[in-house]
Amino acid sequence: MKRLLVRHILAATILAMSLSCSEEQDFDQFDDLSITPTVASSLLYLESDEEFINDASVATTFYSQTFNFDAFSEQFVAERLLEGTIFYELENTTSKRLNIAIEFLDEAGNVLDTEIFNIDPEPTPTQSIAIVYGSGGKSLDILTTTSALRVIGSNLGDSTSVSNQQDPKVIVRSAAEFLFRLK
Repeated sequence: MKRLLVRHILAATILAMSLSCSEEQDFDQFDDLSITPTVASSLLYLESDEEFINDASVATTFYSQTFNFDAFSEQFVAERLLEGTIFYELENTTSKRLNIAIEFLDEAGNVLDTEIFNIDPEPTPTQSIAIVYGSGGKSLDILTTTSALRVIGSNLGDSTSVSNQQDPKVIVRSAAEFLFRLK
């Protein structure tokens, strides 16, 4: 009796499996896959107190520095960049009207683009600025061919006044988000 029951169950299972629906496997799904991660990073941070700005030996320029920026030096990375946004945050608690220029330089030192920020003396709120590259913004070529960043800080005020704020200084922060297509 037990054998008969096992045979009936086995026959029913085989019949059910032969009549069941199964979808054909699609191994080409990988070709349809789209991977677009967003990568975030800080770019630069500049902080200068008012005493340093007043003591700067060059006429109005209190800061000038060139930084290596090879984020897109690999062709693989540069070709897959879809868009990018650079965020700037500017804070000034000094008594000075300041000008901050950020130049994007290619390998030969040629200026590809310049961002100029005029910052009023205190009391001013922190400025937040976003610059878009790619669709709806500046050319992506600026980012993909940039090899260095030059930051220049200029004092457009006098060199003697001092803010009544505690620890007066200028702070420039910069961060970026980049969208890539990996697949």
